[in-house]
Amino acid sequence: TGAGANRVYKTIDQIPEDLQHAFVAIEDSRFYKHNGVDIQGIIRAFVVGITHGGNFSEGASTITQQLAGLVMENRDEKTYKRKIQEAVLAVRIENAYDKDEILTAYLNRVYLGIGMSGQACYGIEAAAEDILGKHADELTIADSALLAGMIQNPTYWSPITDPENAKVRREQVLSAMLDNGVITQDEYDEANNSEIVTGSITTDNGTETQAYN
Repeated sequence: TGAGANRVYKTIDQIPEDLQHAFVAIEDSRFYKHNGVDIQGIIRAFVVGITHGGNFSEGASTITQQLAGLVMENRDEKTYKRKIQEAVLAVRIENAYDKDEILTAYLNRVYLGIGMSGQACYGIEAAAEDILGKHADELTIADSALLAGMIQNPTYWSPITDPENAKVRREQVLSAMLDNGVITQDEYDEANNSEIVTGSITTDNGTETQAYN
């Protein structure tokens, strides 16, 4: 990580289960069932694309494929060749590491936007500290859903720059968690009704917070 970036490594036992569940629910609900490439997900994305007039915007990349993309060079390249390379590497990763190791590497590398300090946040601890003003092991279900929802578009879904969009996206993640059976209806209701409080414990001025309801 270069200048202007923020990253703090966490082991799997330091990452709350709710946070793990949130990322898996919204990014790769079949994470624990596939071998790196989710054929069912590819078919689903293709069908959705056909039914939406040829718009293939729904992603079919698994968490393992996303991790493969993060460790490869030219990570912004969007070509079929690149996707095939990611898929091949994803299968190799699955053969070499267990699911906890893969998820840990992913959650420590994923980009989650610009924090309140103005630094880029890589990984869930850096994002928790500089977007929500707390450590990863202090995150609530609502917090976890908020961060997980930012992956696909960290700027658009940022609670710092657009809390209204962030709240909509948080509800989508909470719904996915409910569908996956990792939270109860009561937990969903409580999290969905909670206010969004952003903050930073990494700024030069100490802890800063702001709330949106």
